[in-house]
Amino acid sequence: MKLGFIGLGQMGAAMAANLVKAGHDVTVFNRTPAKAEPLVALGAHAAKTVADACGGDIVMTMLADDHAVEEAAFAGHGIVASLAKGALHISCSTIGVALSERLTAAHAEAAQEFASAPVFGRPDVAAAGKLAVAAAGPAGVLATAQPLFDAIGQKTFVLGEKPSAANLVKLSGNFLIANVIEALGEAVALVTKGGVDRHAYIDLLTSALFSAPVYKVYGAIIANEKYEPAGFAAPLGFKDVRLALAAAEDLRVPLPIASLLRDRFLRLLAEGGEALDWAALATLSKRDSGQG
Repeated sequence: MKLGFIGLGQMGAAMAANLVKAGHDVTVFNRTPAKAEPLVALGAHAAKTVADACGGDIVMTMLADDHAVEEAAFAGHGIVASLAKGALHISCSTIGVALSERLTAAHAEAAQEFASAPVFGRPDVAAAGKLAVAAAGPAGVLATAQPLFDAIGQKTFVLGEKPSAANLVKLSGNFLIANVIEALGEAVALVTKGGVDRHAYIDLLTSALFSAPVYKVYGAIIANEKYEPAGFAAPLGFKDVRLALAAAEDLRVPLPIASLLRDRFLRLLAEGGEALDWAALATLSKRDSGQG
């Protein structure tokens, strides 16, 4: 397929690389042009503007937050203005439900198609092409996009025809991951202050009780206290919890733990954690217990 890919951070660059390797004709754009160079070496084409990346039948976006997506989509020569009628925008970004609904309406008004396909997995998983794709949109649109999902992920989970459903699921998933990180941080602080080796403790937890990947991945990060370089930076975790709370407010669903997590992230950022992985929430429990 001929497509554009906008957003070449750690996740986007890995996803775009796998699309090129799968044989697709990919034009890439990033606000920092140097990030496109490794992809051009693989066979991608570099676009100078967002509009230049919208010349094919599909454009995919993998951007950091709502503001970046809004800028790419709605600027004067952005995606909505530049895509041809009948062309498809697939948003893989973790964005709010309200923005997803706004994008759906704007593309429909422009006689274009829109689908949401946020992904679960850290950069190493993206590089391996083993992301879990949470997709929502019209059935025919998703069928068209399936070869692209196959190139970036190991499984696609179809969540209905309303694109924003995928964004709600993604936000709920990241909320749950943040829960796991906070709980692990508290539990590790407890046992290590009691004299238990944290590596042995995480080994037991992830072998006997919680064998899910999220416990293994974040348990290892916390045990090793390896919060840099960030695979998923703390400000992004803070953003996602806030977006989950916004969606919950609209739906009148209380999320008391999300409110606590919002404040924990806010404290982490206030204390200088901007560049750290979001697993660094665990450092708060360590400091609260008097362990540094």
